[in-house]
Amino acid sequence: MIRILHTEWSEGFGGQEIRILNEMEEMHKLGCYLALATRKNAKILQKAQERGFVTYTLPFNGKSDLKTIWQIHNILKNNQFDIINTHSGIDTWCGGLASIRSGAKFIRTRHLSNKIHPSRLNFINSLADFIITTGEKVRQTMIRENRIKPNKILSIPTGIDETIFNSTKYNKMQMRMQYGIPQDVLVVGNLGIMRGFKRQDIFIEVAQEICQKYPNILFIIAGSGDNQIYLENLAKETNLKAKREIIRCIGYTKKPAEFLATLDFFLLTSDKNEGVPQSLMQALLMNIPSIASDIGSIADLYLIQEGKPNFILTPKPNKEEFIRALESLLRNPNIIQTNREFIVKNFSLSSMGERIMQIYQKIV
Repeated sequence: MIRILHTEWSEGFGGQEIRILNEMEEMHKLGCYLALATRKNAKILQKAQERGFVTYTLPFNGKSDLKTIWQIHNILKNNQFDIINTHSGIDTWCGGLASIRSGAKFIRTRHLSNKIHPSRLNFINSLADFIITTGEKVRQTMIRENRIKPNKILSIPTGIDETIFNSTKYNKMQMRMQYGIPQDVLVVGNLGIMRGFKRQDIFIEVAQEICQKYPNILFIIAGSGDNQIYLENLAKETNLKAKREIIRCIGYTKKPAEFLATLDFFLLTSDKNEGVPQSLMQALLMNIPSIASDIGSIADLYLIQEGKPNFILTPKPNKEEFIRALESLLRNPNIIQTNREFIVKNFSLSSMGERIMQIYQKIV
């Protein structure tokens, strides 16, 4: 049995944290032992405990936090972990340094697409026995700019459970009743953690302009995070100006597939830092006509078949491009052809688990 300790410094709960938990569950199914080290206020802590995983709480007060490094080292050594798998910047430094002489191999998972400083002082990535990225563009950038050997880095996009994200399992009318959404409107949705780079403020700006031309549309944001209060206030101001509800924020949803089942269109407005975003994969699995921009590794999800793309990929992540794309869909939804089979084949949980297991077996 391969024993893996995951680490996560972030206190938030978004796609990255969801991936960690889902990956842990999938690898547990494949016979691995999994545990998590994180901060005491991290939202992932309770969720990991609810799923039955052993957890450790550590300070993670900085990348050179000697106390945390020593504690992780002892956890690895005393519990005979084969692998430590880190995820954010600070826990990658602490976990990577702690792996030295611990007997554990060091895997670093890189979730975001923002560039890593190429300085040789930023050596932690070179120290890793293996690096997993969540998108091919991130992998290529780290090979080119951070001197990572191609045989030590692989793109493994986040796997999505296709049995849950399946539109045939949900009745749109019932889901709209459940969420209090009118039956006679077109609904454009955005799903994700409310962080700066997700740019839900652009989503609200798009709503404001589109609803002047198309009065029978409602825009809905599902999610929570650091920007939640700001975005909720912005939505209220926008509705006041419009003298009707054109934008709604519903907060965190425990069942994203049910929320997605209410939608007619999905619009991801992120402008940087994305790997392969889970929310877009989920929307595509639900066969929802979708729009996103060509940033990070979003293009990994893009497919043209019989002359039609599976979603609209805008060249730039700005309001004007998103409005243009959405208007084209409103005029003719048939300009795209969703392809659920492509997403299932390449971005499912089982596919992710099999590829990760191959890495574990290779490096242990």
